[in-house]
Amino acid sequence: MIGPLLEKLETEYAGRFKLVKIDSDQEQELSQAFGIRSIPTCVLLRDGKPVDGFMGALPEGQIKTFLDKHVPSEAAVAATEEEDAALAALAAGDLNAALEKLQHAVATDPANDDARFDYVKLLLELDRVDDAKVAFAPVIAKAAQVQRLGALRRWMDAIDFATSQGDADDAVATLDTKLASNKRDFAARFARAQIRMSQRAWSQAMDELLEILMRDKSWSDDLARKTFIAILDLIEPPKVKVADGQVPPVDPLVASYRRRLSSVILS
Repeated sequence: MIGPLLEKLETEYAGRFKLVKIDSDQEQELSQAFGIRSIPTCVLLRDGKPVDGFMGALPEGQIKTFLDKHVPSEAAVAATEEEDAALAALAAGDLNAALEKLQHAVATDPANDDARFDYVKLLLELDRVDDAKVAFAPVIAKAAQVQRLGALRRWMDAIDFATSQGDADDAVATLDTKLASNKRDFAARFARAQIRMSQRAWSQAMDELLEILMRDKSWSDDLARKTFIAILDLIEPPKVKVADGQVPPVDPLVASYRRRLSSVILS
């Protein structure tokens, strides 16, 4: 009775879950692993791990309630598809198409933090700072808990700081003078790192932060390390989809600076 109903729901949910039927008599080892005691037994898996299940033939309404607790919503699926299309457009160099698709992804599923991260990041890369702040506003309270959103917040703070300093070259020259007389003027060095962040001179910004970490790992409540990690989140390219069993390629710049950070922290 439940088989045709689950097949109907698989079609109705349009890819939001995949139905797999297993003959427990033929797959004794698998049956024992899942503790199958009666038929039918339904087990819902995510990322290869069981997260919920039920035994017996439930009516359609109860199965839908069960599924809706776990499977992504239609909006979430649509937003993910838009995000994937946006990343493909970015890879092809079509920034306008990427921006449009990311904007649509965020509007479709406001809870999709990955799409919002990519959207705000692209706006900042296009120097549309005010638009980026508007797009970021709905998740500003989450920035302290979600690392990548926190990275965006630090980048925008750096841009605001640099703007407050007036001419960037003059500001850096003033900071250079301070550091020439006192290499442990960490506030001046951090200020220089923020200006480099605002300019998207990421390597220079991280080099400044490493100089602080080499002298004082916990300066200003671990500010240098937290900012360094934020930059790594900002510059890491989107994950490339690969076949099962293959390892995605690692960005050499990110890998290099991760090693340098580990070396400094562990020394």
